[in-house]
Amino acid sequence: MATVVLAGGGTAGHVEPALAVARQWKISHPNDRLIFLGTTTGLENTLVPAAQFELHLVPRVRISRRPAPSWLKIPFDLISSVRASNTVIKSADVVIGFGGYVSAPAYIAARLSGTPIVIHEANAKPGWANRLGAMFTQHIAVANPVDSGKFEHALLAGLPLRSDVAQGLKESQSDWAVARRAAKSRLGFPVAAPLIFVMGGSQGSVAINKVIEESVDMFNEQGLSVLHSVGKLNVLPLANGGYRPVAYVDAMADVYLAADLIIGRSGAVTCSEFRALGRYALFVPLPIGNGEQFVNAASLVAENRAEVIAQKDFTTDFLKSHIADLLAKSAASPIQGNGADLHSAEKIVALAEFAMKS
Repeated sequence: MATVVLAGGGTAGHVEPALAVARQWKISHPNDRLIFLGTTTGLENTLVPAAQFELHLVPRVRISRRPAPSWLKIPFDLISSVRASNTVIKSADVVIGFGGYVSAPAYIAARLSGTPIVIHEANAKPGWANRLGAMFTQHIAVANPVDSGKFEHALLAGLPLRSDVAQGLKESQSDWAVARRAAKSRLGFPVAAPLIFVMGGSQGSVAINKVIEESVDMFNEQGLSVLHSVGKLNVLPLANGGYRPVAYVDAMADVYLAADLIIGRSGAVTCSEFRALGRYALFVPLPIGNGEQFVNAASLVAENRAEVIAQKDFTTDFLKSHIADLLAKSAASPIQGNGADLHSAEKIVALAEFAMKS
């Protein structure tokens, strides 16, 4: 029986691919022990126990995006987190990392204990934690081609889909038109009216929310249905006509299938799930970070399934003047989704099995 440690805490973009790989590992190796590393503040605290996997918490290494006095604590926080990670990793057979704060100490602990390391990079522009981990291993997989460094020669595995999206893809392949109409009906929206789904990532987006809330009258005047996921920490607006705000959406596979147009951030997971099930998207990349969200959407733009707008240009006036054109582009886009990522979890499991043997 092997012990597998998965490091990918923080946001859904790190946790969901890790969960998909864990589920696939259990199919292939039902008797193995799987342990997730996480911190007290990440989404893993709800998602991992809900999926019935073991979770081991380690201290978070807090790194502000700009120089600050808190940077003086980084070495001490890192040492503490590496020690806590090592209590699990020293007896593990392999560590599979997905980026984020918890991955960096996991990679260091694995290096010190001689535990094989496998890295999956979801973004088209690798993050700092995975760039660090890549110094310690040759076993690297990517969701998108990367044209520099060690990631240039990585296994192109795609991004593992969470179970409901993968199942929705499999069930829709026989008749995409019927699947899209049925999903819209299950969500309680009129099948004949165009449906717009708006989301700002797992925590929501204040900037996107503001523009959408100011556009409600326009949506209703044009007879459009709008499902708006505002984020659990944001104030929930009042429903109005065809505008339905919610704190969070659980039935994401149905939403991707039902929506004629999706407006949201272009995180790696969102792009992958949209590629699998979506029709057309307007992406508003997060303006902070290392620019990975602009790069994530590039392949979808090249396929004429999406377009990108900077957050500063995403306004109520923009929506008023472009919504009809966006919906027309959606109607002209292919009705079917894309199954490129359907077997990504299997590829990462196979890479980890190889790393363990070698």
